[in-house]
Amino acid sequence: MSTATATTAVTAIAPLTTQDADALVATAHQAAEAAGVTVSVTVLDAGGHLLAFRRDDRAVLISGETSTRKAYTALQLDAPTADLVDAVQPGGLFHTLPTALDRPLLFIAGGAPIHRGGRLVGAIGVGGGAPEQDHRLATAAIEALG
Repeated sequence: MSTATATTAVTAIAPLTTQDADALVATAHQAAEAAGVTVSVTVLDAGGHLLAFRRDDRAVLISGETSTRKAYTALQLDAPTADLVDAVQPGGLFHTLPTALDRPLLFIAGGAPIHRGGRLVGAIGVGGGAPEQDHRLATAAIEALG
């Protein structure tokens, strides 16, 4: 009898770095400035730890909290928060989720997961503009990161 040995190649996926996070924040802020919006931007790593945060001087204070909660929600559910808004409406799949957990979830557009090689490596949240603007700024930053 012969025994076949199978080898499985595992490709290492680079984690989100502070350099990546700084680039995401800078890109989102540049796009916000071009759009005439003042925002806060939060970047979390795959474990939900803060990698970068910046609030424009003129951004509303609550935007710091909303950007962080949007990033956290996108990370935990591995989905853009823009795609989850309907899910928390009465009759939606996650209708009771915001009150069922003692976690900082926020189901408003502006949070987006960040993937590399098909794996979740972090999330970005933008707060301060209209929800659609925040979503566009977050996704533009991710696209620019490559």
